[in-house]
Amino acid sequence: MGAMSPLLECRGLAKRFGDRTAVDDVSFEVGAGEIYGLLGPNGAGKTTTIKMVCGLLAPDAGTVLVAGRSMGEDLSAKSLVGYVPQDVALYPDLTAMENLTFLGRLYRLGGKVLEERIEEALELTELTDRGGDRVESFSGGMKRRLNIAAGLLHRPELLVLDEPTVGVDPQSRHAILERVRELGTTGMGVVYTTHYMEEAERVCDRVAIVDRGRLVAEGTRRELVAQLGERDRIDLTATGDLAEMARRCRAIVGVDDAVAADGSLQVVADDGRKVLPAILQAAEAVPVAVDSVQVVEPDLEAVFLHLTGTALRE
Repeated sequence: MGAMSPLLECRGLAKRFGDRTAVDDVSFEVGAGEIYGLLGPNGAGKTTTIKMVCGLLAPDAGTVLVAGRSMGEDLSAKSLVGYVPQDVALYPDLTAMENLTFLGRLYRLGGKVLEERIEEALELTELTDRGGDRVESFSGGMKRRLNIAAGLLHRPELLVLDEPTVGVDPQSRHAILERVRELGTTGMGVVYTTHYMEEAERVCDRVAIVDRGRLVAEGTRRELVAQLGERDRIDLTATGDLAEMARRCRAIVGVDDAVAADGSLQVVADDGRKVLPAILQAAEAVPVAVDSVQVVEPDLEAVFLHLTGTALRE
């Protein structure tokens, strides 16, 4: 984020419900154009956290600033946020356009401006051809996409998505994730909660791991994996002088080790994809004929298990 002020600042957020602490001293920042993931199991405190971010719940402690405006003190801060809840918040007996028209008027939009915003939102979520159909006829994935369209009508600076792919088919999940990635390129900040590892790895620039109400770690996937001291592994099947190739690979900056075996070579490196071109150049120089290459990277599952002592719970 450099020297620019963050779009979203959360400091020391806490929330209790009776004797249960749902959120315990959570702090994080999100920059404009950044997709920030809150990764954790159901019941970890993700939804409670984002409801405080959106001003739907008052924190027992802590502050939320959106573009420098206090969510608790400045009502205009809410207008900067688009919230897409986990539950589909649409009227099933209305068409997609009727739903968006109604919601747009709540944002005090009207006339040509509202028409343009509806067209824009439907196009972004690939629902243009279904605008005149009742929501009750939509699949689960289409309802989820229309839910996102509703959160985009007023062109928020920050979009908050709470488990937007729960219960949808793989094709719809793919479409939703692609739309989220596109939003990040427009300069909009996105907070994305999920309990799916692969989603966090696929769409998020940075990820915060949340467990039992606490933020236990945050960073890029590579930064989080680095906490474990794990490295990438490059597996090659090849023919030729593999012992000589292993020797040359060990001399490459960023390579920790290289071991040759019968018909294969295994290379351990800090960043497998970064050193791969140099490894292939070494193969040409020996020469060695490479039949296949696979880069195996540590994933967030291992990080979560290391930090929480449990696998990610559904």
